[in-house]
Amino acid sequence: MSVLVSPHFVTTSATSADSGESDGGEEEEENDILRKNPSGGLHILDRIDNGSISPDPMLYNTLLKRCTHLGKLKEGRMVHTHFVNSNFNHYQVIQNTLLNMYAKCGSLDNARKVFDEMPVRDMVTWTALITGYSQNDRPKYALVLFPGMLRVGLKPNYFTFSSLLKAAAGVPSERDGRQIHGYCIKSGYESNVYVGSALLDMYARCGQMDAAEFVFGGLMSKNEVSWNALIAGHARKEKGEDALVLFWKMQREGFEPTHFTYSSLFSAFASTGALEQGKWIHAHLTKSGLKLIAFVGNTLLDMYAKSGSIEDARKVFDRLIKPDVVSWNSMLTASAQHGRGEETVERFEEMLRIGFEPNVVTFLCVLTACSHAGLLDKGQYYFELMKKFKVEPEVTHYVAVVDLLGRAGILDRAERFIREMPIEPTAAIWGALLGACRMHKNMELGAYAAERIFELDPNDSGPHMLLCNIYATAGRWRDAAKVRKMMKESGVKKEPACSWVEIENAVHTFVANDDAHPQREDICKMWEKMCGRIKEIGYVPDTSHVLLFVDVREREAKLQYHSEKLALAFALLNTPPESTIRIKKNIRVCGDCHSAFKFVSKVVKREIILRDTNRFHHFCDGSCSCRDYW
Repeated sequence: MSVLVSPHFVTTSATSADSGESDGGEEEEENDILRKNPSGGLHILDRIDNGSISPDPMLYNTLLKRCTHLGKLKEGRMVHTHFVNSNFNHYQVIQNTLLNMYAKCGSLDNARKVFDEMPVRDMVTWTALITGYSQNDRPKYALVLFPGMLRVGLKPNYFTFSSLLKAAAGVPSERDGRQIHGYCIKSGYESNVYVGSALLDMYARCGQMDAAEFVFGGLMSKNEVSWNALIAGHARKEKGEDALVLFWKMQREGFEPTHFTYSSLFSAFASTGALEQGKWIHAHLTKSGLKLIAFVGNTLLDMYAKSGSIEDARKVFDRLIKPDVVSWNSMLTASAQHGRGEETVERFEEMLRIGFEPNVVTFLCVLTACSHAGLLDKGQYYFELMKKFKVEPEVTHYVAVVDLLGRAGILDRAERFIREMPIEPTAAIWGALLGACRMHKNMELGAYAAERIFELDPNDSGPHMLLCNIYATAGRWRDAAKVRKMMKESGVKKEPACSWVEIENAVHTFVANDDAHPQREDICKMWEKMCGRIKEIGYVPDTSHVLLFVDVREREAKLQYHSEKLALAFALLNTPPESTIRIKKNIRVCGDCHSAFKFVSKVVKREIILRDTNRFHHFCDGSCSCRDYW
């Protein structure tokens, strides 16, 4: 089977090696080879060696494209070896295809070696390597190539610009992206839909939404990619309302939402905990007929979990067509955050039985669940199990183990574990120990841990407030005042506590002693009424959470207007009886509010779900899902 070499192949393929375009004759020849060789055609190399067929450049080109399409790096190397020993090893078209094969298969070192050894490089050569670096998370390497391409007098095309902009989106600064934007304008590609979509995606990923909107508005024609890039940009900025408005505009202009559209929206609603809006878009996805593939299902699962609906998250997981390790990790995280430690462990064991390989995220989920549920022995066992799966512990895993030991009250072991770690302790690791000292009222060790944190991260207000809390609880007001003075002198500011609740697609935010809400009088009256009712059944305000040296009555009064209590009173006023109340808080819930919520859930006979920075608390009939272990 010999294929004739034609001048047409040599002159035209150079423009299409990277883009995948080909003329009818080449495509027909390639299909003919693949039809006769469904396994990939590599046994043809043996037939060339034994002389039964004559070698041909089109044959090498087709085989390399086949390896690229199937991601067969090993087989691609075999074709490469055969090609360099052939009489056609100087054909630039095949060299470009070879470079592209290595790049698309993720072997960037081999791609660069081919590039460096090529005597002549054209625009396709440079674009193939730039694209390879861009698509394999090596943005700086891609950007460095661009000036070299310009120096040899080559003009980039829209494939080049699209790949360069993707690379520019992967670096911290938008400076490179703006420079490439300038070249796009000079070259007349700015209004090209592919380059324009890459431009606005670059600006959106760099957080420059005004620039992204400007580019979007200037596009002569738009496609699903450009709409999705802008929606995703708003989602990353946690602007769910803006993303939702674009979603409706996209459809009015005749564009159908894709899996990427829905995934971005679910991510936006997950960050804000906007459950009702998330449910609305979920219903829209179902009506659209799109299948619940893994990456969309993962973001939908995450949205439900972070919005406080663990049951809906479980339903999504059970309906996934083909769950992957990210799906399992998302479900494990959801179970852990909602205080279902035993369930998390059971799911992890099921994951192992099915044959999924756990990764660093998987083990972090399990260790966190064990820590929050007080599963000391299991947590230590799973930490050791990481060695079996050759998963190297990261800082977050060490933090989880310190937290596990600390929550269990074994503070001496937690400190010894820190000293024996193979890595240098970070502020987060000492912070876990400090949190445990606050919980178990160990003032001396807590002060020591705090000092280590101040050395490593002096600008974090959290440890300062924890230490202040420890001193205040022990009645050492002078030491507490010293910590506050140190914060003031160092310019360290405490993050203002706030809580928010979503009602009828509107988000209402509250801060402590809030007097700006239009219903403030009704809110205060509702909480005063509720406070009286829960005191009747045993609630006693825990004034140790007021870090000021004032009399008991004043300290109790300050407790009653924490942001989460105001949000709860507002929700009681504005939601139907027996409905679930969902509240979010930007810092850890205080012990007094936690106690009050338990009593309220019993009095009003409603489930109250509170999400703070650590986890979800499900209050029902006077108890909490965390079992007061948080």
